Amino acid sequence: MQLKKHLFKNMMLVLALFILSLNSVNATVSLPSFFTDNMVLQQKSAVPFWGESDGKSVTIITSWDKKSYSSKVENGKWKVILKTPIYGGPYTITINDGSVKTLNNVLIGEVWLCSGQSNMEMPLEGWGKINNYKEEIENANYPQIRLLQAEHIESTLPLSTLKVQHDGWNVCDPKTIADFSATAYFFARKIYNEKKIPIGLIHSSWGGTLIEAWTSSGALTTIHDFDTEIKAMKSETDNAALLQKYNADMAVWEKNLTASDKGFSEEKAIWATSNLDDSTWKIMKLPSFFDTNGLGNFDGVVWFRKKITVQDNNVDFSLSYYADDEDMIWVNGNYIGETKGYNVERHYTIPAKFLKKGENTITIRVFDGAGNGGVYGDEKIALKSNKETISLVGDWKYNIGVDSKDLPAKPYLAQGQNRPSAIYNAMISPIIDYKIKGVIWYQGESNAERAYQYQKLFPLLINDWREKFKDKNLPFFFVQLANYKEQKQQPGDSDWAELREAQFKALRLPNTGMAVTTDIGNGADIHPKNKQDVGGRLANIALAKVYNTKIDYSGPLYKSYSIKQNVVTIDFDFNENIKPRDNLLKGFSIAGSDQKFHWADAKIVNGKVEVFAQGVTNPVAVRCNWADNPDGNLTNASGLPASSFRTDVWAGITQEKK
Repeated sequence: MQLKKHLFKNMMLVLALFILSLNSVNATVSLPSFFTDNMVLQQKSAVPFWGESDGKSVTIITSWDKKSYSSKVENGKWKVILKTPIYGGPYTITINDGSVKTLNNVLIGEVWLCSGQSNMEMPLEGWGKINNYKEEIENANYPQIRLLQAEHIESTLPLSTLKVQHDGWNVCDPKTIADFSATAYFFARKIYNEKKIPIGLIHSSWGGTLIEAWTSSGALTTIHDFDTEIKAMKSETDNAALLQKYNADMAVWEKNLTASDKGFSEEKAIWATSNLDDSTWKIMKLPSFFDTNGLGNFDGVVWFRKKITVQDNNVDFSLSYYADDEDMIWVNGNYIGETKGYNVERHYTIPAKFLKKGENTITIRVFDGAGNGGVYGDEKIALKSNKETISLVGDWKYNIGVDSKDLPAKPYLAQGQNRPSAIYNAMISPIIDYKIKGVIWYQGESNAERAYQYQKLFPLLINDWREKFKDKNLPFFFVQLANYKEQKQQPGDSDWAELREAQFKALRLPNTGMAVTTDIGNGADIHPKNKQDVGGRLANIALAKVYNTKIDYSGPLYKSYSIKQNVVTIDFDFNENIKPRDNLLKGFSIAGSDQKFHWADAKIVNGKVEVFAQGVTNPVAVRCNWADNPDGNLTNASGLPASSFRTDVWAGITQEKK
């Protein structure tokens, strides 16, 4: 009897060990894409750490304190809260659910989320090729800086998984930094060089995107500007109805565009005919953007014509180029084709039957809806056959068909990644439980046409992210739009100035900071190459506000004004040693009650700026740097530029746009 009991106990023990071994073999812990080797965890924090497993429980051991954390697996998921020490490392994290997984080379430091559109996305090399990019890449040996690059993904609903490049976190070196955000890198580099704290950068940005796409649908529903679009994202029926209405509205708008275009008459392209008298047309060199060739800030239709000589008209010719946004092309009055899309290369075939031996006329009609417009791309644009190549580079005649200002607003339908909340759902929502120190943000160009609305949208996003990351004081530092487009000779309206104003007003929120960049942009390039100073200025804000470093981080910021007789006196925050960067102050304009602005004289008196103009005897308002591409020079002891501002609250050109 005793022998049977002994054998039974042994059999049960063997069976238990066998079952345990099966669990050990089959259990497989799974981690989110951002918990990998080389990662950075936020120092001195309670850090959520989670994953999935088909085991019953999970044990995590952190090497920095040898502490063990345990969690039951419920519905395949587990979660623990890790206590992190002051910065240091490298460390390991071991996860055991029956099988063992170890994360190596983990640092404890500061984690920053870097987001926005193309100027945040702009890499050191690749399409960016920032200033001195080869040297910067060669010297980018910073093993204490770690990089996590999010993929471009959009979603109708919030996702729990972030899609990342390069298998997760990477150590910063010349091989990994080349395609990473230049602004984010220079931000981290300066902080690390000053504080010697490991820095983790989560880069989640997407060029050409709108701020509402980065904001949660819950936050957007509180302002009701996007209710129809959000409803359509949740219902195929509502989406179909929205699309049907958009298509109908677009058909009406395009018909109106053609009817208003001087180049058409009864829907016939009269400006494309060979015998058109174009002797009064102006000259522009192509390829180029017409915004920087005498048509600054122009949106609408421009027609281009060029005469060429063909030696052999018995063969077809090919022609390739880019146009921004839409184009149509004719040869000798014969329609060849049309293409939509600013970033789509055109490929046209010119049939021999449309050509004549000798002189021929090419006509290109370009419609630009916003931003740059024109024929651009290969500087050697040419007509090509198997027998000859005819260069089209150089002088073209041009004329304006219609100015968009004379048309009703073009119907708009947010699609893909620019649907409200679509990028938040896929590129922010998955990381809201990842403990971060703060956010740096560079965005706004795509919202400039609705700059007044941005006064609501920007603080909405900041507060939304603070709520989602469970940190009401989350540091949020951002870049004010740089100077861009053609400089105007006279003061006037500007949607980019209105967008900068919206950004400036966001400083009313606590724990925010703004890097002014109107002195380091490029009028001819929406993607200025100097990202060293952009990242450095953001870093100065963080050093001052987060890391208790005594450092200048802001130029003068408008505070208040007073009027006495014909002089308007402006007071500023950050007014220590306020001065012009060179010689006399410039960039100020002044207006009376007629709301017509005139360039003004300005001088510094007792730390304030006095503004006046001979032709304005009873001034009521002053503006400074109020332009797309301003040239103001007000600064202070920091050497940083003053933010653009205005003292008036008159309706701007974007106030009614949504």
